[in-house]
Amino acid sequence: MSDAPTVVGVDFGTTNSVVSVLRPDGVADLVRFATPLGEVAPFRSALSFHGDERDPAGRVVEAGPWAIEAYVEEPLETRFIQSFKSYAASPLFQETRILGRRYTFEDLLSSFLLRLRAHGGGALAAGNVRCIVGRPVNFAGLQPDPALALRRYGAAFARLDVAEIRYAYEPVAAAFFFARKLDGDATVLVGDFGGGTSDFSIVRFWREGGALRSRALANAGVGVAGDAFDYRIIDNLVSPALGKGSSYGAFDHVLPIPNRYYTAFARWEQLALLRASRDMRDIRALVRSAIEPEKLAGLVAVLDGERGYPLYQAVSALKEALSAAPAARFTFDAGALRIDREVERAAFEAWIAPELAAIGGAIDEAMARAGLASGDLDRIFLTGGSSFVPAVRRLFVDRFGAERIEGGGELVSIATGLALLGAEADLDAWSSPALDVA
Repeated sequence: MSDAPTVVGVDFGTTNSVVSVLRPDGVADLVRFATPLGEVAPFRSALSFHGDERDPAGRVVEAGPWAIEAYVEEPLETRFIQSFKSYAASPLFQETRILGRRYTFEDLLSSFLLRLRAHGGGALAAGNVRCIVGRPVNFAGLQPDPALALRRYGAAFARLDVAEIRYAYEPVAAAFFFARKLDGDATVLVGDFGGGTSDFSIVRFWREGGALRSRALANAGVGVAGDAFDYRIIDNLVSPALGKGSSYGAFDHVLPIPNRYYTAFARWEQLALLRASRDMRDIRALVRSAIEPEKLAGLVAVLDGERGYPLYQAVSALKEALSAAPAARFTFDAGALRIDREVERAAFEAWIAPELAAIGGAIDEAMARAGLASGDLDRIFLTGGSSFVPAVRRLFVDRFGAERIEGGGELVSIATGLALLGAEADLDAWSSPALDVA
């Protein structure tokens, strides 16, 4: 009997997570999850915590589609957290308290992984498993600490009790996925657009002795992507209707409503924290002294009504629609607040101009590190949800021409590639071992 480990690729994403298992014949199979709405491979990176006196721990923890279902059924009784990958590299995030219990990032991630395992029908089983975990080139957040993020990853994944944990760059994994399409030698630029980061890798592939060989030439990345695009939509469409930019009266003075109340919308999971903070008490008090009290009342309604997830759905629907049409309608209803507005794609592209510039800079940085000119690339492979945004795609068309650009497997390419590179003979060339956190 072979002692070779089972190779499992885990793409833990800001929005979705995907798992792939390498078969003995070298084919990587996606793990599919039997949700109430049917089988899916992308597993939403979300957690829910619900108080339950019948449970010995006093809480029921769920993840993925089941977390969303728990939140939709009882939004006021459920703590719902998503996009928490964005805190992985933040030294400022130490813990959050949920139903009276302290949770570090490691606790959140391990809770998520254990529920993913429970729903995965044997995927990520303990034992002789080589787990290849994707990591961004640059982590999201203000002054991110990548070493801290990897220590936190290591502590969380160690609770799965697998034999080996290694990390590989997410765009490099996507390159391995794409390499299956190649029929000859090629230098490939991979652009991976997640929820929190946009990452780029340049890899050279060639045939030697009947086998596909490869060499990484350069990596670059920036901590902005789909979530930042979402925030721009909220900041321009929703926050002004909730009082951003308006004023309140204090004795004989007229003062601006603090902008910090609206920065929470930059990360979906921050809304629940805002609702439980001291700022919430101040927001309620400001309704009485606001120059436009109906707007602050709308902010209270959104927070009290736990409307973060419906807002997320409305923003995602608009972004998707604007990828297919030059204009689309944005509709959001939170009881005291209703927004119904036509949005031009050109306006959206103007809102995200700073992020587009940062992404363009990271592309140029990857090319400079590889020492290549645009004509030296044979293929450009774009993956991830935000690769569908027309303005993002134009960044590549303008630099490299449309004829070299390809896509496919936008939600599953990284997990598949992670499993494939986990079987490489020279693992250290493509991945690094997890730090010992014992």
